Amino acid sequence: MSAGVAVLASELVLGQAPQPLTFEVASVRPSPPVTPTQSVYFGPARGGPGTPDPVQITWSYVRLLDLLMKAYDVKAYQISGPAWMATERYHVIAKVPEGTTKEQVNTMWQNLLAERFEVVLRHESKEFQVDELVVASGGPKLKETSWDPATPLPPGPPQWDKDGGLASPGQINRVTPGENGMLMVHAVAKAQPISQLTTSLTNQLNHPVLDKTGLVGQYDYTLDYTMNRITLPPPPPGLARPEPATIPGNASEPGPDLVAVVQRQLGLRLVRSKAMLDILVIDKADKIPTAN
Repeated sequence: MSAGVAVLASELVLGQAPQPLTFEVASVRPSPPVTPTQSVYFGPARGGPGTPDPVQITWSYVRLLDLLMKAYDVKAYQISGPAWMATERYHVIAKVPEGTTKEQVNTMWQNLLAERFEVVLRHESKEFQVDELVVASGGPKLKETSWDPATPLPPGPPQWDKDGGLASPGQINRVTPGENGMLMVHAVAKAQPISQLTTSLTNQLNHPVLDKTGLVGQYDYTLDYTMNRITLPPPPPGLARPEPATIPGNASEPGPDLVAVVQRQLGLRLVRSKAMLDILVIDKADKIPTAN
């Protein structure tokens, strides 16, 4: 087993010493507590290469878990470390050098984790029970997005438009109580890659979902399904979950199943399989980042 390491990734320039790939400026601060009545957007980072604001990234209420997932291109189930990494949240603003690629930004995140959170990690391999997302026999039913990537993004999270869709790229899940102890989920996505769909499916099914569709576009889609309240994940920090006595168990009349809905509404199918995946084992990380 290899020892844990925290190494700054560098870029070699002919005739010069290797230079670490870092943000020009990075502000990292703990986020204020979330109150039970507060509306908070726990969404992805805004800005960066490939967006209308390529030189600044703003990431509100981000967890260390999210930063690790972004930096190393892994999912939450591929990270083993302290429980607080999935609860403590931070506000990050990073200035990106002009001409930086998305791949270089990922390396900059790795260096930020090592510098500001003193992250020390190692890689291992582990076999997982997975679902592979493939195209169903009738072909995909996803709609190619009409969103122009050159369009400036509005500030804040995506908002609903007058037709019940989203006015800008992102995904929002609207959850409402249903009958028989179920929750009704209406998921709306705009200009999203398949990786966003597999992430959502992973979160809902509680096991890895791998993209084997071969689809590389950006898509608009909706999903309407039900889920049992007893399978709900923990709420964000500061938000209370109902007492166990108020959470119904199995529904007496289950509604549309997510796996069936994915095939019927999106033309995609989930196939059970096994896969060896890379694991990040976090040996050390500081809860309080170093000063800006």
